[in-house]
Amino acid sequence: MRPLTEEETKVVFEKLANYIGRNISFLVDNPTAPHVFRLQKDRVYYVSEQIANFATSVSRKQLMSLGVCFGKFTKTGKFKLHITSLSYLAQYAKYKVWIKPNGEMPFLYGNHILKAHIGRMSEDIPEHAGVVVFSMHDIPLGFGVSAKSTAETRNLVPTGIVAFRQSDIGEYLREEDTLFT
Repeated sequence: MRPLTEEETKVVFEKLANYIGRNISFLVDNPTAPHVFRLQKDRVYYVSEQIANFATSVSRKQLMSLGVCFGKFTKTGKFKLHITSLSYLAQYAKYKVWIKPNGEMPFLYGNHILKAHIGRMSEDIPEHAGVVVFSMHDIPLGFGVSAKSTAETRNLVPTGIVAFRQSDIGEYLREEDTLFT
């Protein structure tokens, strides 16, 4: 497990900024419980600094994971967020979308969000911005990218796509074999 390089940090923070904006500072600059990002194989973990220091005594070969897996680097060098980062994204999200109960199951089965399933959404969401998806009971269900801005969504037909699904909590079951390997 090693610290991220400057280029890797830039790629990770750009991806996180798409979802939580300037709230990235809350993840890193917490004086009471400082946390750091660490890389193990191709996965990026968010872990307490104290625990990361303890983990240095374990060899890289023996260490499987540590902390919360935020995502992984692809072979092309891009960063892909994992569903395991949802609790942090939901906590600091800039743009939010709430879906009705009749839209929860289609979303959790891997479909995009349609206008007919929208209960409410944050104001001034730009097109192609990162959004966190909640149920009407404020339970985070996943995250995605807005297909249309808030203004364009108002004039959209009910079967029009409002947000493209990136990840949802149904992945814990659908991809349990490959999620942590």
